[in-house]
Amino acid sequence: MTEEYAASRYEEACSLLPLRLRSAALALPLARKAAAEELRLRIERPLSLTYPEGETPLPQTRVLRSDLEQVLDKASEYSRYAAAETIRRGYITASGGFRIGLCGTALPSGGSNEGLRDPSSLSIRIPRVHEGAALPVLPEILEGGRPLSVLILSPPGGGKTTLLRDLVRLLSQGTPINPPCRVALADERGELAAVHRGRPQLEVGPLTDIMDGCPKSLAVPMLLRAMSPQVIALDEIALDADVEAVRAAAGCGVALLSTVHASSLEELDARPIGRALLSCGVFRRAVSIEGGGAGRRCRTVRLP
Repeated sequence: MTEEYAASRYEEACSLLPLRLRSAALALPLARKAAAEELRLRIERPLSLTYPEGETPLPQTRVLRSDLEQVLDKASEYSRYAAAETIRRGYITASGGFRIGLCGTALPSGGSNEGLRDPSSLSIRIPRVHEGAALPVLPEILEGGRPLSVLILSPPGGGKTTLLRDLVRLLSQGTPINPPCRVALADERGELAAVHRGRPQLEVGPLTDIMDGCPKSLAVPMLLRAMSPQVIALDEIALDADVEAVRAAAGCGVALLSTVHASSLEELDARPIGRALLSCGVFRRAVSIEGGGAGRRCRTVRLP
């Protein structure tokens, strides 16, 4: 991933901002544009940028309520009704694959949230496709050219989603060491493929079928019944129902690729969900992402 490409994605994200905030955000040097991971807007606060080392406010900027409304209008292409389903779940995906997290006044009803009014803050995530990020890992998760079930772990923001996306791409398109295979992607929060109007905005390979915006516990059996996948990929296992879906898929002979929040196997094993994942006997390899920035590296271990 070149600095120019990374900066261009930042500039695309800035196109969602109102003009006065956009001008301030675009005035940054190329290197700072390339390193930014998110744009954050909070009412009555400066526009801020998220970097690996933390948040940096942009001087002489102040976010107004109308700014948040304009961002939502642009992201929904002036049809919030069409995006109501994901808005009630706290996010919206804009053209280009930009996922916008939302906070405001929730409208709970009967144990679920029916909507969101009076937005108070937004987070515009800047996804970047890092083709080749998974190449060093790929030989270690294959056996006889076929993928094994793999668990990818790192702390939040450590690069799990980027690595998983590139593994999906490589398995779907094939490489000299593995033939192409059918991959089903359960993209519950729209972060892996960033589907917009039925079209993935981020490259996930030619033989990949995507179930977008559906809870993993529902998406996995649907994909198994409908698409006959050889591999199922899913992001961020966090619930007991997700673990049961993983067990069910493995019982059908499908390889699983999944991510989970943890800085190490020891930390993962200390949590109930982590123990369930490690003890279910599904995963054959664990890939731990260590370090940050240019020093980031992957360590693959065999699981019993």
